Amino acid sequence: MSTEREHPVIVITGGSRGIGAATARLAATKGYDVVISYLNNEAAAQQAVADVTGLGHRALAVRADSSEPEAVLKLFKAIDNTFGRVDVLVNNAAIIGPQSRLEDIEFARLQRMFAVNTLGPLLCAQQAVKRMAHRYGGTGGAIVNISSASARLGSPNEYVDYAASKGALETFTTGLAKEMAREGVRVNCVRAGHIYTDMHASGGRPDRVEQMKASIPMGRGGQPDEVAEAVLWLASAAASFVTGTFLDVTGGK
Repeated sequence: MSTEREHPVIVITGGSRGIGAATARLAATKGYDVVISYLNNEAAAQQAVADVTGLGHRALAVRADSSEPEAVLKLFKAIDNTFGRVDVLVNNAAIIGPQSRLEDIEFARLQRMFAVNTLGPLLCAQQAVKRMAHRYGGTGGAIVNISSASARLGSPNEYVDYAASKGALETFTTGLAKEMAREGVRVNCVRAGHIYTDMHASGGRPDRVEQMKASIPMGRGGQPDEVAEAVLWLASAAASFVTGTFLDVTGGK
């Protein structure tokens, strides 16, 4: 276990690209050492590590499918061995599928959607709580779950399974926030709107933000850095009396 404890440690699942990578970079500028998990894109993960180390902070990338309990244990053991602490967990890893009506979605997709988007954050939060909460000898911390405006809107005819998985994540946010409120752990959620990230290509519409921006009151899509700012505020001491809260970064939609 490392004895270097001068910097707080933030753990970001799905941190190799998009909102996760932007959060990693911003966290480094705010004094954090950074751990990211990733699934497939090792080159992007190593680039995120290089970005953090270039800002003068330590970084660790761990390949881990957060929907797999053993992989989550491996991730947190690597954190224990390298840093010896966890101060912030950002549950960012998520997947989306091609646009579809519900009746055309296969069961395997439903299973994978909830495994990654809902069960993964629960599994990671279990491990983070065991390192943060007062009852386990921890000094406290913060968990920030990344949800979507779709949890409010439902994404009919597009991604009802994705929206439902994020709705479950939001209910989990409310429950865990109350459970941890006297244990020194704050739990909050950022709802992202139409953000320029690679995720839209996974849904078969890489240009989706451009197509949808006219429906956004602000008339534009958001940038990953704008979501990262919200995440880091909720993680910070500036939000010390904030828990169980949902912060929309949606341009007003």
